[in-house]
Amino acid sequence: MVQQADCSLTCPDVGWFFGSIKGRIFILFAVTFLSIVALAALNYWNISTVKARLLLGERYDDLLNNILEVRRFEKNFLFFNDAGSLAESETYLDRIDIVVGSLAKDLVAVAGVAAFSRFQDTLHAYQGHIGILAQSGQGDREQVRSLGKALVEQADDFLKIKRHRIHRAITRTSVLPFAYLAIFMLLMVLVIKLISYGLLKPLDAVLSATQRVARGDFRPIHLENKHLQEIGCLVDAFNRMSRELETNQEDLLQARKIAALGTFTAGIAHELNNPINNIALTAESFVERYKEHLDAEGREMLNDILSQTERAAEIVKNLLDFSRTERPVFSSLKPGEVLNATLNLVKNQIRMAGLNLRATVARDLPLIRGNLRNLQQIFMNLLLNAVQATPRGGTISVNVTAFSPEFVYFQVGDTGPGIPEQIRQQIFEPFFSTKRVGQGTGLGLSVVYSLVQRHGGRIEVANREEGGAVFSVYLPVAEAEGSGGSPVEVKP
Repeated sequence: MVQQADCSLTCPDVGWFFGSIKGRIFILFAVTFLSIVALAALNYWNISTVKARLLLGERYDDLLNNILEVRRFEKNFLFFNDAGSLAESETYLDRIDIVVGSLAKDLVAVAGVAAFSRFQDTLHAYQGHIGILAQSGQGDREQVRSLGKALVEQADDFLKIKRHRIHRAITRTSVLPFAYLAIFMLLMVLVIKLISYGLLKPLDAVLSATQRVARGDFRPIHLENKHLQEIGCLVDAFNRMSRELETNQEDLLQARKIAALGTFTAGIAHELNNPINNIALTAESFVERYKEHLDAEGREMLNDILSQTERAAEIVKNLLDFSRTERPVFSSLKPGEVLNATLNLVKNQIRMAGLNLRATVARDLPLIRGNLRNLQQIFMNLLLNAVQATPRGGTISVNVTAFSPEFVYFQVGDTGPGIPEQIRQQIFEPFFSTKRVGQGTGLGLSVVYSLVQRHGGRIEVANREEGGAVFSVYLPVAEAEGSGGSPVEVKP
């Protein structure tokens, strides 16, 4: 039986895709890609954060440096009573205000609201005392020193906290390369697992099973891990193939038996051909020479001799056709033309038998490769068998369609009694016949079987549910394509 695989790889659904090899690889690399994108985005964010903090760190340095400059001018005034130093210190105090204003949000985030408020209070108090000294030259100098020292300490604390945060961001950024390495290692482990357990192990099982099949052991593969859809389909297809091979052993034995019989009968047919021809020639010569001296009974006896020699010659011809081993010349043929050429030869017998013929040929069929004479002989034998099996008023149906991209399917059916199951496997054997003695030689279907095999095809027989038998012939397609013809209907 020619079958199509149940596992379709052309139109998988979503569930099938994610359970397949390419689906697993797609998921694996998609997750890896998204992880790398996420890490890259995180890395970019960390670098941007470090950069921003470094820039802000420079502003913290500016704040501390400006406070130190103010204190330097403060000491010049306190030690040397240099009024110009106070004017310079006020300039730096203005700069400090600008820096503090730009760092206000970050200072709150770094040191907290309370620490920032204390710093502002200290700065404002210090600015107030410096202003008093600058205007009157009189003021609490000890308080100025104390406030200046507090400003330096607070600014230095801010700078230390900021540097600590920068170091922490740099440390976090330095971990990312190890995260990349971990993801890569995980990807490698998953790929190795997928290849080892998902591919190599099942393929080893298929290889072992193939070697068993070569030795004649057709046991199926029992594979527990079939999570990958392609592997499951491969194992299922192999198991179907094993079952088909085991089932077809009878066909192979029959083919060998037919080949042996062909070799045996070829010699017999050649030996019988000459005496049969001599008998026929002698009888024809006797009739031509003595027909005027023969009575009715004598002429009838000679006609019987000629009839039986003609029948014997036909049997010998069938034997020679059956045993012929040379390969015929093949060409590309249209299925519709092959069928029409055969129907032209048998349609008169169909009409005379009072039968209906319904022949349908699908359009745009691919070309088949074969020998026209041999194919005509195949379908003529099948059609004549159908005529003999179908009672008057019945129907013979012929259907031609594309079974698969590799085969064209010819189906010849009748509405007769069908073929009993117990003899269905014997009908292709030479000299087996269900007809009465004298109505058949039992070689027609064996010749059909041999010719179909010679064309690289396959023939099957079954009974229809509605009654009658149906013969199915599968013939391989040729490379070129063409139209198979159109529907045909012949009625008596």
